[in-house]
Amino acid sequence: MTCRRANFLPVAILLPLALAAGCAGTAERDVLFQTATLGALVEGVYDGNLTVGELKKHGDLGLGTFDALDGELVMLDGRVWRIRADGKAEAVGDEETTPFATVTFFEADHTGSLEGPFDLARVEEMLDTVLPTKNIPYAVKIEGTFARVKTRSVPRQTKPYPRLAEVTARSPGAPGFEFENVRGTLVGFRCPQYAKGLNFPGWHLHFLTADRTAGGHVLELVTEKVRFALDYTPAILVALPEGGAFYEADLASDKSADLKRAGK
Repeated sequence: MTCRRANFLPVAILLPLALAAGCAGTAERDVLFQTATLGALVEGVYDGNLTVGELKKHGDLGLGTFDALDGELVMLDGRVWRIRADGKAEAVGDEETTPFATVTFFEADHTGSLEGPFDLARVEEMLDTVLPTKNIPYAVKIEGTFARVKTRSVPRQTKPYPRLAEVTARSPGAPGFEFENVRGTLVGFRCPQYAKGLNFPGWHLHFLTADRTAGGHVLELVTEKVRFALDYTPAILVALPEGGAFYEADLASDKSADLKRAGK
């Protein structure tokens, strides 16, 4: 295959997965790259379609999940961890696959500090106030000490896969894992409301402790003293799976109620 340098636009670019992966070496820096769509994940499309090794060619910070919804994915400084159903973190190899993940090459465009205590809603509100616009995606990294963080994760699923809201409701990790007076890092993204169905509208955060032993999808938090960095990513590149369950899924319906049930 001959790869040509992509002309990225500040809108979603939909490419077959094989093309996007094959041209990974020409990836731009200020791009939010994702594989598959949030709508597909909500509908239970959990088969891995991209390896972690290929995912790393598109970014060094991000989040997502793994084949068969086997835990929460956290990418930080180019390394990838799985947050298992018991809340513990483990490093994963490049051969692992993901059905849905979002990454970027993180380069801070704006930095600041938050001297709390601030809860999750307040943190999101304050971050919103420093954005130049709410109409493009952003990557965020928040590091420091947290008075409290509540996260969750999910166990590996078996076919026929249940829908995402069903998994999170009955998962052993659904009540959440509590961390107190913990140092760590939040990584995540803020997508515009018009991206609904493509990715999470608003803020979506995963947590990894400073000792890299635990974390998960963030449900609640209270900050103490933390620093944040924002990376403006005014382009989205979406690699769509070819065939399989993705082609058969109902991606036209509104997923808002499902996301609320799933804890986001």
